[in-house]
Amino acid sequence: MSRSVLFDTETTGLDPLTGDRVIEIAAIELLNDLPTDKTFYALLDPERDIPTEATRIHGISNFHVENKPKFADIADAMLEFFGDAPLIAHNAPFDFGFLDAELARIGKPGLPASRMVDTLVMAKTRFPGMPNSLDALCRRFEIDLSLRTTHNALLDCKLLAEVYVELTGGRQRGLLLETDETLAFAQYTRPESRTPNPIIVPPAVLAIHEAFIARLKDPIWT
Repeated sequence: MSRSVLFDTETTGLDPLTGDRVIEIAAIELLNDLPTDKTFYALLDPERDIPTEATRIHGISNFHVENKPKFADIADAMLEFFGDAPLIAHNAPFDFGFLDAELARIGKPGLPASRMVDTLVMAKTRFPGMPNSLDALCRRFEIDLSLRTTHNALLDCKLLAEVYVELTGGRQRGLLLETDETLAFAQYTRPESRTPNPIIVPPAVLAIHEAFIARLKDPIWT
């Protein structure tokens, strides 16, 4: 089975090069692009104040991160969870940039760009010219957004995992796994096992259709 990791971060701002820090990291393991029950989560002390405008977005304030571990304390556990798997994120360069900055601060190498899988790029390719935020994609794929009142990293991961399944056709691939149940379903749904159910059109409806066609110039149905 192919393993990948989908992750999300919340931060104090938009630019790690000006001192913004990671305050929340969440990740979900995917096997064959489908989420498992294995997750990683950390709420962090960013070692600086969290601006009010950032709190409005993700709901995390200085109070929430008081006495929480620092990035250096959880870096090894995060990297162990990541392993050598491809790393999936929405607008992935943003999250990679922040994690690379945090890793650099503690003397560790950054995440190779070759491992980056950006679902925003995937969405823009599939839906060019359309809104492709996580919210927009959830609405497009009819994924429940009722719990997303703020940007929460773990919730965003779970939502993005559902979006990723839709973007990659994962549900369809999952249906093709040859378990006893799916083999039985395939046996049941083979054409030779089904009884045709012809559609019978009433004569009155046929007459109306023929009258409509008679009014057309060179109809393709005749």
